[in-house]
Formats: sequence, structure tokens, C-alpha cells
Amino acid sequence: MTVRSRSTVRWIVRTLSEICVTAGALIVLFVVYLLFWTGVRADSAMDGEIGRLQQQWSTGPVAAHDSDPAPTEPKPPAPYKEGASFAVMYIPRLGADWAKPVLEGTAPDVLHRGLGHYDHTARLGRTGNFAVAGHRRTYGDPFKDFPQLRPGDAVVLTDGTTWFTYRIDNRPYTTLPDDIGVIDPVPAKSGYNGPGRYLTLTTCEPEWGHSHRLIAWAHLDSTQPVTQGRPSALTG
Repeated sequence: MTVRSRSTVRWIVRTLSEICVTAGALIVLFVVYLLFWTGVRADSAMDGEIGRLQQQWSTGPVAAHDSDPAPTEPKPPAPYKEGASFAVMYIPRLGADWAKPVLEGTAPDVLHRGLGHYDHTARLGRTGNFAVAGHRRTYGDPFKDFPQLRPGDAVVLTDGTTWFTYRIDNRPYTTLPDDIGVIDPVPAKSGYNGPGRYLTLTTCEPEWGHSHRLIAWAHLDSTQPVTQGRPSALTG
């Protein structure tokens, strides 16, 4: 091999090495972005949404209790505003400080700021199925510990006027992404036999993938005005 050939080989090896190092650094930076930075941004966004709701509830008039309307009610309540937060969810099983805002819709930019309400499902506390989606990993990892949910666990929500306490009825159920029946008014595989006030939680499965979905169903167990303080499910 001539001197020139050896020089060319060394240049090729050095160039490939530099490309590999650069690619490795980019991969590491991307992983850091997914694991850390998206979480920082999402946590800040979720805290901001909860803060705005609490400020709104403390300074302005709050809509009346959003349960089933009386027969004489003149018109149904206004729909939730797309992309806006309207409630806060607490799940004690997932942590004493676990609290996430619930926003209308399930678009990516919505799920980057909290949990998303499937806009064609029931309103909070009303007859039907109030269905909510959340990220399992990245963007704050809101449902990272979803598999820990057990029958009897409380899922508590408030809209600023009322506390709604739901109770989980099943261990997380695994299904495919196209199984949209899980958010039907009466999900066929939930075990419910007829209309009721239900809650469905959905997230991705496996933990770092999205080939399947994890589902948890719950029923409305109790309600109470916020003026009576926090419900027992949150106070122990």
C-alpha cells in the first residue's frame, strides 16, 4: 500500500469515527430531550393550567353543578372549549401529589399540557362515559404507573364547583389502538350492563411503545360540593 493510499484510509477511518461520535451525541441529546426536557416543559404547562383554573375558580363565578339536568332545565350546558382545561384529576394510587389538568380534545398539543378528554364522550359527572387519555411516557409521564391501578381505587375530579369521586372497577385491560368501543357510553368489555355514569382512562402500552392501549374503567361513586371540603378519598 502506498503512502497516499494509507493516508486515504486513515482519512476515511477518521471521518467515519467523527460521524459515529456525532451521531451518538445526537442520539444522546434526543434521549435527554425525550426523557428530561419534554417532562420539564409538560410539568410547567400542567402546573400553569392548574394554576389558571384555581385562579378562575377563586375569583370568578363558577358554573352550576354539571350533573344530569332537571327536566325543567331550559338548555344543556355549553360544550367544553377545544384545547382548554376545565377540571383537575387526582389519583391517590399514583402518588399523594399526583394532580393533572384535564383539557378538551386529544390532539398532540393538548396531551403535551395534561390529560385529554375525548370530545365526543360524556361530560364530567353526567350519564354516559367520560373518557380521558394521557401519555404513559414523555411529556410529564402522567400515566407512567397506570398498571398499578386496582379495583376500588379512587379517581377524583373537580370542576371548581363539585368533587366527583369515581371508583376503578377492573385491573388495566390491554387492547389494540383501533378498539374504539372502549370509550362507548357502555363499553362492551367493561362488565357494565346498562347506562350509568362511567369514566374511562386510556394510555399507551408497552411503556415505551404504542402498539397497544391500556384501559381502566370506573363508575361514579359519589359527589359533593367543593364548599364541603375535599372528599374522603383525598383526605384518607
